[in-house]
Amino acid sequence: MIIHVKHDAKEQEIKELTANIEAAGFEVHRSDGKNRTIIGLIGDTSKITENDMAKYRAVDEVHRISAPYKKANRLFHEDDSVIDIDGVKVGAENFMVCAGPCSVENEEDTVALAKQLKASGANTLRGGAFKPRTSPYAFQGLGVEGLRILETAKKETGLPIVSELMSTDYLDEFVEMVDVIQIGARNMQNFDLLKAVGKTNKPVLLKNGISATIKEWLMSAEYVMAGGNENVIFCERGIRTSETATRNTLDLQAVPVIQKESHLPIIVDPSHAAGVRHIIPSMAKSAVMSGASGLQIEVHQDPENAWSDGQQCLTPGEFDDLMTTINMLLKIEKKTANTEAILQK
Repeated sequence: MIIHVKHDAKEQEIKELTANIEAAGFEVHRSDGKNRTIIGLIGDTSKITENDMAKYRAVDEVHRISAPYKKANRLFHEDDSVIDIDGVKVGAENFMVCAGPCSVENEEDTVALAKQLKASGANTLRGGAFKPRTSPYAFQGLGVEGLRILETAKKETGLPIVSELMSTDYLDEFVEMVDVIQIGARNMQNFDLLKAVGKTNKPVLLKNGISATIKEWLMSAEYVMAGGNENVIFCERGIRTSETATRNTLDLQAVPVIQKESHLPIIVDPSHAAGVRHIIPSMAKSAVMSGASGLQIEVHQDPENAWSDGQQCLTPGEFDDLMTTINMLLKIEKKTANTEAILQK
């Protein structure tokens, strides 16, 4: 259930309304937007009616929400949410450009690459320290040492760190060492993990499962937000279809659908969707024009010799060329990658 507050309601009247709702046993979610204030009721609202709420002076309209996702629902928060990543913002007109290697391999190469990415216009650094691999014999990542290398790269460049957490075993290290906790496609419905990151205050980059519905994806975000962490960023990274010419099929339709259903920002990862290098630039440009709030792109200084997924990594030169076009498209979309926040670091 949501309540639209009257435009002329006094703050004291809103506080009294909120207090009465909480006294009735509901959790209150207040959203002060550009045009009006919305109050969401979270709990079993089956025992109350719209008339029960309409009797309060501050109440303008009352509506029930049938969707099971409440906090992620745009009805609870009409304006686009803007997530702050250590000074870099994503959402609304703010565009996130997250780039870096699939796997962190060593300090020298990681720092050098981070400097190149920053110069090209990236405003966040991605890097895999713990790698979920299909084969148990494939490189699994450097672990905590990889996080330390990413920390060094941040000190050298100012780029906030995005890295994937695979289990709660290393949650404390991630809270301490990274700026955005990524939840990968394989863990989108790992509810214990979602609950755990929901108890932190770190932004969470939530990728879609390869066979998940958008409703299931939204419910996964709700798990995080229900724990108190409302800093969630969706990331479309391709879905499994009957097509075998590419690794996955990039579902750009998910962008406007998510934006209609939720106030949370959504970015696009064309690298994992394509699985092959030559497709990435066209899909990245298409993602910008779909209205996405950011990109996540894998870049490696020597893709042919990368320790993992080199076939889907751009070279630094290719990334630089792509960013030239991306910046032109951002002007059309009236968005900015706000690199000023990191250029000053």
